[in-house]
Amino acid sequence: MITIQIPGMGKVQLKHLLLDLNGTLTLDGALLEGVAERVDTLSRQLSVHLVTADTRGTAQEIADQLGVDCLRLQRSQEAAQKKGYAESYGAQQVVAVGNGQNDALMLAAARVGIVVMGAEGASTEAFTHADVITTSIDEALDMLLKPKRLLATLRH
Repeated sequence: MITIQIPGMGKVQLKHLLLDLNGTLTLDGALLEGVAERVDTLSRQLSVHLVTADTRGTAQEIADQLGVDCLRLQRSQEAAQKKGYAESYGAQQVVAVGNGQNDALMLAAARVGIVVMGAEGASTEAFTHADVITTSIDEALDMLLKPKRLLATLRH
């Protein structure tokens, strides 16, 4: 668990990390450098889950490589399914990371929503529903590895 006291938000206790796959952890289907090491470290504090429709058919392979749970979505109502996963894990204890329009509801439902503006871009809807915007998955994961960065960004 990651616990941090954020002025204006109160005590934030995070137990689950929901990660979008395509465009967030990968570029053109390939896992980005540095992700595996960061996820490995975070998995000692958080329960980590990939949440994906598996567009490229590589989700289970990547989940196995990362040693995390893979939550596959059906190919319709993806946004609602992602939000449902955040709620099923107790949204107030969830940090979600994504970049797409289908991530927006998950980012909004999570206690902390982080949007990644990477090489594949990010949806404006995801931007408007997130608490934090980063320019890379490394930055997003590092905010969780060094939670005082969240404090600096989210305090009121």
